[in-house]
Amino acid sequence: MTDSQQRHQIGRMRFDTRRRSLTVASTIRLTPKMLRIVLTSPELADFDSRGADDHIKLFFPRPGGEPLMRDYTPRAFSQADRTLTLDFALHDAGPATAWALGAKVGDTLEIGGPRGSMIVPDDFDWYLLVADETGLPAIGRRLEELRAGVPVITVVAIDTAAEKQAIETKARWTAHWITRDQAGPNDAETLRHALEGLTLPPGDGYVWIAAEAAVAKALRGYVIDTLKHPAQWMRASGYWLRGEAGAHENL
Repeated sequence: MTDSQQRHQIGRMRFDTRRRSLTVASTIRLTPKMLRIVLTSPELADFDSRGADDHIKLFFPRPGGEPLMRDYTPRAFSQADRTLTLDFALHDAGPATAWALGAKVGDTLEIGGPRGSMIVPDDFDWYLLVADETGLPAIGRRLEELRAGVPVITVVAIDTAAEKQAIETKARWTAHWITRDQAGPNDAETLRHALEGLTLPPGDGYVWIAAEAAVAKALRGYVIDTLKHPAQWMRASGYWLRGEAGAHENL
């Protein structure tokens, strides 16, 4: 085993899944299309999430039917304070957007999970994080958790410059915001073009991609086939599938 293989051991941790009932503690509009909701409950005392891109299930009730489930990233959590922070990318329709827009302090929401975490060690020489707005909660969490001074490049597709987020990080962060009102609506094309213009740092890097499934698949192919990046040092996920509500895909 090489030194790099010994250093960069990506592992998985499993958790006992359970449902928890949480209460809305606060809401804040981060940008015109991103809403942050902080929830609280004594049941969060043993909540655990070790990966920046973990997913939990949110259960949205609907009259006369089973709750609708959607996957969301724990943006932040505190066992000590019994709080969980979720960021909602607001779309035109859907149960998650409807609930988030109507959420008031004191409202309740049930969650489940996470089932487990993929733990990426903070020992890579650099990080490249590529996403659309649905991946911003995971990117924000990873930026906040990375060690001081490590180079991290983000390439994120957003609707307009108003959707840019200010995120505190100790890492050496270079942000590339690709705005659809300027670059066009084809995320696969504009994000790939942005990647083609990058000069990546030397050494071993970790690449993370999250976007619509077809976009993520195309970008994964570019990173592996053209950039020749080791597949074991990357993760690509379809956080949503065009035309399929609530669907996602690990690539």
